[in-house]
Amino acid sequence: MSDNFEVGFLKILTDLKMITAEDAVKLLAAYNESDVDQFDEFLLSEGILDQESLLEALSQYYQVPSFDAEGYFFERHLLHMFPKSMLLRNEMIPLQVDENMMIMIAAAPDNPDLLAEIGEYVSYDIRFYVGVARNICDAVEEYYDKADTEIEEDEDIRKEHLLQEEFMQIEDEEDIEIYSVRDVDEEDSFE
Repeated sequence: MSDNFEVGFLKILTDLKMITAEDAVKLLAAYNESDVDQFDEFLLSEGILDQESLLEALSQYYQVPSFDAEGYFFERHLLHMFPKSMLLRNEMIPLQVDENMMIMIAAAPDNPDLLAEIGEYVSYDIRFYVGVARNICDAVEEYYDKADTEIEEDEDIRKEHLLQEEFMQIEDEEDIEIYSVRDVDEEDSFE
């Protein structure tokens, strides 16, 4: 990332009242002296911003919606439309396809080369969201090389967690009972 990004991003952070102007000057100097390659990673690692605040500021900076890729269950077949090395190099990951539109999460959605690179592999219209680079790359690494059985196991775990959350919200007016997925027979109806 260039100094233009850092200066522009620090302005966004001051406009959003996440830091003061004095802090911005100190942060830029500290970043320039650090070994960290990316400014957003520097802000996270130093505890200046939490992930939610960082995503909010990135969304403001790039003028696109943000998306937290950490812990999201990506569709492996979408990742396989692209070479893994290309996704990692460009710090991007496909999120979803809706008819002729593909949503891509990118750490730098303003990169002018992204559309041309994506166009080498798919012909969808592309809409960008911004995400945190390390979370995007972690997700690419996690989902790209997984075997189908691992994907199915992850999906089963995700469904079990969703069912547990649903059952935990069930309240009886007289007694509150918490149910878990293991308390319910598979034959029971969930209607």
